[in-house]
Amino acid sequence: MPLTVVRREHAHLYARQPRSAAAKTAVDALLRLQHAEEQQIEAARVETGLTKNESLALRYLLQAHRDQRPMGPKDLAVMLSVSNASVTKLVDGLVASGDLVRAAHPTDRRQQVLEPTDQAAAKIGASYASFHEAVVRVLDGLSDDENEVLTTTLSAIVDALANGSPAPVDEYTVPADAD
Repeated sequence: MPLTVVRREHAHLYARQPRSAAAKTAVDALLRLQHAEEQQIEAARVETGLTKNESLALRYLLQAHRDQRPMGPKDLAVMLSVSNASVTKLVDGLVASGDLVRAAHPTDRRQQVLEPTDQAAAKIGASYASFHEAVVRVLDGLSDDENEVLTTTLSAIVDALANGSPAPVDEYTVPADAD
């Protein structure tokens, strides 16, 4: 019985049911998408052989590197919501495995900068490749009008979910129109 509940949890909506069968079908599709994404992220993590925090750390560090933003152990501790001691242990392991290097901060010699290696970029990139390719393949198969409707709908859902949540404001926040 418990496995049956776990296997079906992703299909449960914790609110009133939609007013129409078409809306219910759309909600079900979104819940299945959310579940599929969770499964793909976990499969990607397992494929890399990394722990959850190691995988998140490398993903955060790769994004910071792409943004040309130096990130140190203290930043990583905040992003992972773990102690400095935990980050030190995590970083030591990633350095030992060849996925991460420590470097001097460009402007503050007292600080360290953590840099993902090419090995880490290849590992994370390969583990997410099929997931991202599937998404791109499906969306490339839609017309521009269909993609526009999808974008508008998903943006409205994101806005509704974010309504009332405070937006993070710090030196790392990227405005939505920065692309």
